[in-house]
Amino acid sequence: MADARPGSSVVLGTGPLGLALAGELASRGQRVRLVNRSGRLPDGQVALAHVVRADVADPAGLEAACAGAQVVFHCLGLPYAQWHRFPHLMRNVIECATRTGARVVYGDNVYAYGVVDGPVHEGLAETAATAKGRIRAEVAGLLMQAHREGRVPAAIARGSDFFGPGVTEASMLGSRVFGRLVAGKPAQVVGDPDRLHSYTYIRDFARTLAELAAREEALGAVWHVPNAPAQTTRAIVQLIGARLGTPARISVLPRWMLAVAGLFDANARELREMLYEFEADFVVEGDRARSTFGLQATPLDQAVAETLEWWHKQGAAAG
Repeated sequence: MADARPGSSVVLGTGPLGLALAGELASRGQRVRLVNRSGRLPDGQVALAHVVRADVADPAGLEAACAGAQVVFHCLGLPYAQWHRFPHLMRNVIECATRTGARVVYGDNVYAYGVVDGPVHEGLAETAATAKGRIRAEVAGLLMQAHREGRVPAAIARGSDFFGPGVTEASMLGSRVFGRLVAGKPAQVVGDPDRLHSYTYIRDFARTLAELAAREEALGAVWHVPNAPAQTTRAIVQLIGARLGTPARISVLPRWMLAVAGLFDANARELREMLYEFEADFVVEGDRARSTFGLQATPLDQAVAETLEWWHKQGAAAG
């Protein structure tokens, strides 16, 4: 039975962000309920919270899973090829929160802005030309409209490409970079590795979501997760190599290879329209959350060390 005591939080989704958030909320002494379709945590994950089986596409099941919660965190992830489902899922979350009286805090990315000339900040128009960017803009718009109408108190946290403990295939720096370097293989990247790029540390993303839920002044707005100063992807690969004590090699996947891979792999096909983020400087600012809430990004060297520690533990567990 779901915990209906006041003050409990529900986290929708048990991907890397949902699990990182569950850990952050638990560290703050909060009662946490995770929701996914299996009712189980992924293999190898420590039980951070009570896990409830429910499908966000099922309104009745979703409402039962969220009963008694003060905050519902929307951290659902879908494969690129299924992103067309996101607006429907957000409508269900909004209707659920309207009936239960919960506030909604949504973990989003920065796709909605599209190609930007200069740093990416919260004041930009959400005018993406990509299919995935338009979907993200629509989903965020649904939630902010519900807030303006007085139906659901809501806030949005936006992170850039994230990395960190627990992040594998859902990241450009996950299995392709950290995983391969730990295994003694070249890092595999796309775009231009010598362009500046903001990467969001998953634990900073979780802290930002938790803080937005706790602050009334956060409601009704979009906030960017504070990131460490942008570095080139090559510099990050070299930092990982230095931590590993080995030269770090890079293999750059050209566009034509992604095009070929896209004939057989839907995710590779969908990735091509997002290459603009990696072929030019892509710097995401988080100054507003930093100045308003005092949130600080984890120093990059510390984030890399903590991420490598997690990867080494996975290798030890596998052995």
